[in-house]
Amino acid sequence: MLKDRFWEERNVLITGCTGLLGSWLTESLVSQNANVIGLVRDSVPKSRFYLPTILNRVTVVRGDVENYPLLERTLNEYEIDSVFHLAAQTIVSLANRNPVSTFKSNIEGTWNILEAARRSSLVSRIVVASSDKAYGDQSILPYDEKTPLEGRHPYDVSKSCADLICRAYFETYNLPVCVTRCGNFYGGGDLNFNRIIPGTIHSVIHHNPPVIRSDGSPLRDYFYIRDGVMAYELLAEKMNNKKILGEAFNFSTEQPHSVLEIVQKTIDLMGSDLKPEVLKNTTNEIQDQFLSAQKAKKLLNWKSQYTLDKGLKETIEWYTHFFESYQHPVNV
Repeated sequence: MLKDRFWEERNVLITGCTGLLGSWLTESLVSQNANVIGLVRDSVPKSRFYLPTILNRVTVVRGDVENYPLLERTLNEYEIDSVFHLAAQTIVSLANRNPVSTFKSNIEGTWNILEAARRSSLVSRIVVASSDKAYGDQSILPYDEKTPLEGRHPYDVSKSCADLICRAYFETYNLPVCVTRCGNFYGGGDLNFNRIIPGTIHSVIHHNPPVIRSDGSPLRDYFYIRDGVMAYELLAEKMNNKKILGEAFNFSTEQPHSVLEIVQKTIDLMGSDLKPEVLKNTTNEIQDQFLSAQKAKKLLNWKSQYTLDKGLKETIEWYTHFFESYQHPVNV
């Protein structure tokens, strides 16, 4: 069966292409012969993006989303048709320490990419990565897309704002934009080891007790990165249907798990008997947060393809190979 050719020779800009989702999405699109232009702020040598099979097929533009003239130039010179805006400061603890840099990246960066797209005559679809954190702390769960956007802390507020800015550009200028709201992505290539899944795998591989900063009880969505890539691509492909433009979509397995459950399952799948160290010292964290994906199922005919066990097994395998490749440092 021939692969669908929707992305073949299509000019695609991906911001945040060296990140977890960005690297996997870039890999998928170049494998479908898309012309991918990647906006890269910092060189991250261990990122999957720098694998030769990915990097050698991407046009790299150096800069960040706070540089509006660069974005306008990129969209026009490379005749961009489709935009995946993934670039963001995504670490909650960093946002609490440095709110202004988070606001500049997540809010200003979003209005910059939307304004540059508004001024381009060629952009036909823009998918902007928001987050379940945009909903803030709500008493009614799971969140659906009608839940108010009420972020209260810096990261959450940055996502609420960016989300609303997307809606404003659609309503005011009819800009072809859709927003994704996902739970916690996990998968090979996440180099932020303060996140619970890569952090747990890192600890177990190095024979250290995994650390849980909370009391282990918060409930969250955990969404495998390959599932995420398919969701993003499907949404973009469906944007030929004008009825979904301007809409936000939750993507979720609809099976929330506590932090402690996730850590213990990861430990068990790795065949370890280590016990997690529970610190109970988090602040400004939402207790329970998980999503309904019924809108995506109904309007996009979308469904999750990966169970938690399957996703975790692939993730553990990736990190096992990753750490093996770095276990013998060069003596100088």
